[in-house]
Amino acid sequence: MKTTENPAPVPDGSGAPVAGADHRAGPPPKEKREGAVLDVFSHGILVVWAVMVVLPLLWAVMTSFKDDGSIFGSPWSLPDRLRFDNWSRAWTEADMGDYFLNTVLVVGGSLVGTLVLGSMAAYVLARFDFPGNRFVYYLFVGGMSFPVMLALVPLFFVVNNMGLLNTVHGLILVYIAYSLPFTVFFLTAFFRTLPASVAEAAFVDGASHSRTFFQVMLPMARPGLVSVGIFNFLGQWNQYLLPTVLNTEPDRRVLTQGLVQLAVSQGYKGDWSGLFAGLVMAMLPVLAAYVVFQRQVVQGLTAGALK
Repeated sequence: MKTTENPAPVPDGSGAPVAGADHRAGPPPKEKREGAVLDVFSHGILVVWAVMVVLPLLWAVMTSFKDDGSIFGSPWSLPDRLRFDNWSRAWTEADMGDYFLNTVLVVGGSLVGTLVLGSMAAYVLARFDFPGNRFVYYLFVGGMSFPVMLALVPLFFVVNNMGLLNTVHGLILVYIAYSLPFTVFFLTAFFRTLPASVAEAAFVDGASHSRTFFQVMLPMARPGLVSVGIFNFLGQWNQYLLPTVLNTEPDRRVLTQGLVQLAVSQGYKGDWSGLFAGLVMAMLPVLAAYVVFQRQVVQGLTAGALK
């Protein structure tokens, strides 16, 4: 009579049974070694990539607190003291404060408009079947592949004829049109993952389409909105080509235009510390936004796969 305490003999490679061998053993040692080598290699690549990204940022922040002599004499050493006058000089004398305010107005208005219009269009394309649904959807997808450089000349004349050249609201409208294709593409796929039963229950309770969208479906799509909002914020904040063509007034320049002007003027003056201070000012809002919302970005990117 067999008992569970003594396992049955298991034949070895020669065909002879080996007493006490466990047929539930894990993977062979060779596979374990290969998996460990792969883990070490992948982690090493990630560490190298992190160092390549983080070190230049830290060096730029560190350099913004040095004087010009220390920047060229000992570029890799820590500053002997924190010179906040570099930042105040870049903010006032180089007009970085005005450029920063213009950028906040343009990016803030365009980001709100992009999310509102893009989410409404994406919801309709994802939830309602009507003639031309796929055609409209692929028009937005095609807009993602259209190079903006080809549209600069006709866009300039269109904006000029509308009287919106060198205006904040004109640049906001152009930013919205530039960002809508990706926003609609992203949110359409996200709205398709949301349960339709929730919207049907709202309709049964007497809610209208607009109320169902704004009070029921839009809060459920918050992870996707945060994710696409971060991507649009990064793209609009760092946009240089469109404002260079459509925003030529010096007092209405955005931050990217101001950085170029600062690089030219401070380079001739030799004020490299002020230049690095302005550079860090332009980077900080983008870094802060990603650090604060990085968890929501990951949730929004993986929500569709998890559902």
